[in-house]
Amino acid sequence: MRTYLTLALIFLSVMAARAATPPTADQQLIEAAARGDVMMVQTWLARGAKVDARDEHGWTALMAATHANRVEAAALLVAAGSDVNAKDNLQDSPYLYAGAEGRLEILKITLAAGADLKSTNRFGGTALIPACEKGHLENVKVLLQTKIDVNHVNNLGWTALMETAMKKNRGPVHTEITRLLLAAGANPNLPDHQGVTPRAHAEQAGNKEIAALLRAAGGR
Repeated sequence: MRTYLTLALIFLSVMAARAATPPTADQQLIEAAARGDVMMVQTWLARGAKVDARDEHGWTALMAATHANRVEAAALLVAAGSDVNAKDNLQDSPYLYAGAEGRLEILKITLAAGADLKSTNRFGGTALIPACEKGHLENVKVLLQTKIDVNHVNNLGWTALMETAMKKNRGPVHTEITRLLLAAGANPNLPDHQGVTPRAHAEQAGNKEIAALLRAAGGR
């Protein structure tokens, strides 16, 4: 009984010590970025917070700002030298996450700051692939203006075109994305690991408009 009591007292003392420990400047910077508090971002940088310090998720302040879509804070951090390609524990970077999740303005900022177009997420996909899959049309347009590989194949064997065509209930947005991808040189006959083509996937999923575009482009 005394052993359990002693352990409980030690645990409580450790927790109390942690609670009494004030956040570091680096932690304050990340939290300010997540809130979009530009003034405090500037303040903590001026006080010596490291611009690419990381939290327990591997997030930098820029990644925190990207998740919360805090455009002004993101721009400030990039101007202060934050790495747009710094990956977190899930292998996302500010650039990759902005591309995948529709953070259009931050995507533009990361591209202007030297985003690595060849970098990939934990699925082996470039920023273009999830942007297409999730229907972030404006992000797709911006990415297709770069030299990104439109025919990159991820670890699942899927290209951006495949991800666009293969799910059910695709509407006008994904139809337009299909058109843009084909115009940008996407290969309509590049199959997945099972040998299934984008057109076959589109037909199986009932995406008639997408299937028609693929057929017109020579898709088998």
